[in-house]
Amino acid sequence: MTSSALPTMSGTLHAPESSAEHHPQFVRVAELRRAPLAFVLDGKAVSALSGDTVLTAILTQQREVRRSEFSGEPRAGFCLIGACQDCWVRSEDGARLRACSTLLAEGMRIVTRSAVPAGYAANAGADGGAGDVRDANNVAADGAAS
Repeated sequence: MTSSALPTMSGTLHAPESSAEHHPQFVRVAELRRAPLAFVLDGKAVSALSGDTVLTAILTQQREVRRSEFSGEPRAGFCLIGACQDCWVRSEDGARLRACSTLLAEGMRIVTRSAVPAGYAANAGADGGAGDVRDANNVAADGAAS
């Protein structure tokens, strides 16, 4: 097959924002009889099943786990075994959660959308993870301290 005969791809490689909310990344096809767990995802009450990881719970609701704090590109986890640092999210109280290895608990309040202003790259943590993701209220304080 010659290069001119190869099919070409046009457009983006990921779903547009408007359709991403309606088509989750994961579709559950088995183990449907486990007990449901209610949790809050980015301020919205949703549910998953007992035994789900935070990553599974998120991706049965939406197409991405988070957006990269460096590029803004969507992330959906990479290794799924806790080694790559790609799936860090936060609870509403600010605690970091490794989504692929943290079991979902009833009533968890998970935040996947950072409040970091556009153009403000958060400092990477020493472990190479999401690090010190800051909200807009901390930006002014950081500027005054430096």
